[in-house]
Amino acid sequence: MRANKVVVSTDSPDDQLDSFFDKYESAIAALARACRGAMRKRMPTANELVYDNYQFLAIGYSPTERTSECIVSLAINKHGVALSFYYGATLDDPDGVLLGTGKQSRFIRLPTASTLSEPVVEARIDAAIAQGAVPLPVGGKGKLIIKSISATQVPRR
Repeated sequence: MRANKVVVSTDSPDDQLDSFFDKYESAIAALARACRGAMRKRMPTANELVYDNYQFLAIGYSPTERTSECIVSLAINKHGVALSFYYGATLDDPDGVLLGTGKQSRFIRLPTASTLSEPVVEARIDAAIAQGAVPLPVGGKGKLIIKSISATQVPRR
């Protein structure tokens, strides 16, 4: 069993997230930043929960600080960016845009940030928000929270 140390940083959460993006090729980093900007506009009151894990950089959008209450997340690896639906297996998908066959999650590949504004993608996001056990806050701005950083990671480039 491999021990997974948590790396602690004194940098601000924004600086830490920038350093996580910088691990990727410039095109993937630019796409990830653009997708994050689009999601921030789409869900301004959600907390952004960041996990720089072994295989992915994940940015979850949650009404609370609990991962289990994440509505969606951006999953970034060296091949691209996807929008992951934490409870996607229970979402209606009349257009067949959700990928994956697991018991819980589903995802949509994001070749561009503008994919997030396509009507079928927006409809899936709306459905995920509606099925959330905890509603998003009505006002205010969500926080950027670095939840964990894996000491061991696959190459990001």
